Amino acid sequence: MPRPLFGFVAGAAEENAAIADNRAAFAEWGFVPRVLRNVARRTSEIELFGQRWSAPFGIAPMGLAALIAYRGDLVLARAAEEAGIVNIMSGSSLIRLEEVAKAAPASWFQAYLPGDPERILGLIDRAAAAGFGTLVVTVDVPVAANRENNIRSGFSTPLRPSLRLAWDGAIRPRWLLGTAARTLLRHGMPHFENSFAHRGAPILSRRALRDFSSKDHFDWSHIALIRERWRGRLVIKGILDPQDARLAREHGADGIIVSNHGGRQLDYAVSALRALPAVVQAAGDLPVMLDGGVRRGTDVLKAIAFGARCVFVGRPFLLAAAIAGHDGVAHAIGLLATEIDRDMALLGITSLAEMTPDRLMRIGG
Repeated sequence: MPRPLFGFVAGAAEENAAIADNRAAFAEWGFVPRVLRNVARRTSEIELFGQRWSAPFGIAPMGLAALIAYRGDLVLARAAEEAGIVNIMSGSSLIRLEEVAKAAPASWFQAYLPGDPERILGLIDRAAAAGFGTLVVTVDVPVAANRENNIRSGFSTPLRPSLRLAWDGAIRPRWLLGTAARTLLRHGMPHFENSFAHRGAPILSRRALRDFSSKDHFDWSHIALIRERWRGRLVIKGILDPQDARLAREHGADGIIVSNHGGRQLDYAVSALRALPAVVQAAGDLPVMLDGGVRRGTDVLKAIAFGARCVFVGRPFLLAAAIAGHDGVAHAIGLLATEIDRDMALLGITSLAEMTPDRLMRIGG
């Protein structure tokens, strides 16, 4: 893909300290396996919100997926649906949420919401009408992050046509013809389709940046408003502090995703894995999930040991979609599922309920 788009996907904020620590946190823990346990009948299935899922991981919400891969949001959603794992559709996507809900009815919808009750209610009513049963509200984006890597790579919102951008696309004909030209010819100029109850701005419009403003007014009173209106499951994403986990429970959330936004918001924000145990304790009986830095089956199992009910993976699946579309995502899902199954056997466990903290030992940090 063109360098600006790769920079957008791969980069984070400022010095990239938070994204680096997301990986470092996992490396600080080793496994203590048991042996001779007869693990022939092992399963990595989970139950979440009354539904059975084939694996303890899902696809995290990622914006602009349809710029990275042709019809990217649909590619991710359909592959997840076929594999029986959770998919979270991003609110900063370029394909209408109604299309994704129809193609993959089990998908969840993630929203970035402003501190404007009318706009909040309009969007969540639209998501409900489309058939989404789970709403994920991301709460760690009151202002735009300082993503200096975007400046270096030439990425911006809105996208600004330039000779450099044109050259980056021209020397990558597979992306140019297979994603960009194919999208324009079949679907027209991409818009931010799901920021409001109505269609948002085109990706080249100056309105695109303005449409993402006014989020610094968003607070717990708006979560209460959403809870009153939204009849489905409500998940709060972006919590790192146990006090916020308690507030989420008090405001009627059905679940929490511990996350530092993949290191893309506040640099040096503590990694989700480090924050997870305290959040799990504070959340009580609420299901707690995690995203950030997950790359291998061993990472998934470490998060589960510390109390995560499900783990979300972002960049690897989006890059898989860029490489090989639906087949790429399906292959990546299969790789991760196979790793988890193999690792469980090697750990001497037959169910994820056995993946407890005593299977881990600190080896660094």
